[in-house]
Amino acid sequence: MIKDLAWNVFKKTGNINTYIELSKIRGLEKDLKVKLDENIESKWDNHS
Repeated sequence: MIKDLAWNVFKKTGNINTYIELSKIRGLEKDLKVKLDENIESKWDNHS
């Protein structure tokens, strides 16, 4: 979703910096999701 938003903003404005910033946010979201999933799995393993 953010990738599409970034691409659309870039197409409309031609500002590559906006595209890069939104792409970085997308990467951060992925990292956060992975860490959150790992944390949930870790808690589940500790309770079994």
